[in-house]
Parts: sequence; C-alpha cells; structure tokens
Amino acid sequence: MRIIAGKYKGRRLCEFSKIGVRPTGDMARESLFNILSFGVNDSLFLDLFSGTGAIGIEALSRGAKKVVFNDQSRQSVSLIRQNLKKIGEPENACVLERDALYLLQNGGVEYDYIFSDPPYSSGLNERVVLVASNSLKSGGTLILEDEKPFSQEIPLPLKLKDQRKYGRTYFTFIVKE
Repeated sequence: MRIIAGKYKGRRLCEFSKIGVRPTGDMARESLFNILSFGVNDSLFLDLFSGTGAIGIEALSRGAKKVVFNDQSRQSVSLIRQNLKKIGEPENACVLERDALYLLQNGGVEYDYIFSDPPYSSGLNERVVLVASNSLKSGGTLILEDEKPFSQEIPLPLKLKDQRKYGRTYFTFIVKE
C-alpha cells in the first residue's frame, strides 16, 4: 500500500497482517481523490474508521489543512501512529480512539469531508448518515465506502450527490445543503 499523489507520493505504508482488515485499495483510493480533486486542499478532513490511516494520509499528502484519524481499535490506532511516523508525524494530524457515532454526535467540530469506511455489512454507514450532519459543514461532503450501493433514505439537510463503483467498492457522496 502506497501513497498515490502529493507531498508523500510513493511512500509505502504499514498494513495489518491479520485477515479481515480491508484497507481501501490503491486504485479505488486514487479514483476517490481524483473525484475530490483540489477540494481537499486546505480542508478539514475526518477519516472516521481509519484502519491503516491510508485515506487520511492521502488527504494530508494532497494538502488537507488538518486530518483527524479515528478508530475504535487500539491496533488500528497504533498502526495509524506508525504510518504517521513514516511520513514525518505532521502537526496537522490528530489520532483519536473513539466510538465513531459518539464522535459525530458530540465532537463539536464541523468537517469539510467525512470519510466513512466501517467493516462491510456492519450497518454502520446507515447509522453514520443519520448523525453526520452534526459534524459536517454546510456544503461539506460525507463519503461512504461499502461493498454495495447505499440505498437508505437520506435525512435532510443531507442530499445524495453521486455514487460510483470501482471494482467491488462503492463510493457514495452525500452533501450537506
């Protein structure tokens, strides 16, 4: 797993050796950031279920003002910190070990981008959509990753913007109006 573009381009990241952890693949990550393009520059970005931290580090590499990495797993938090050390521990990175839904409901911060990639088939993306507007700036984007298209009703003030498929990965883009 490597950083695709930007300031840390080409740097290799540490991965989990255990089975069952599924980081977003290079091709899907590249496609995602091609869609987001220059919007990531100077943004406040939340990588909600960070895992290895690859998505958030890609956002840092492409100019995000600040990235908050969150994962409830101590192993993931440790791996994220290890990967941040590999790129020089940027000051604009913050690592949290919190319940994702609690963070969205009580974090007190509004993000330009929230990336949500919980374990597939966990039902967590459906729950994230219900509370995401609390932590999303007006005009901000919630990005869901899953193995199937998102089909749940989306509550106002959120609105479905786009949905794309890359291999076996679906990205759903939801904006806060």
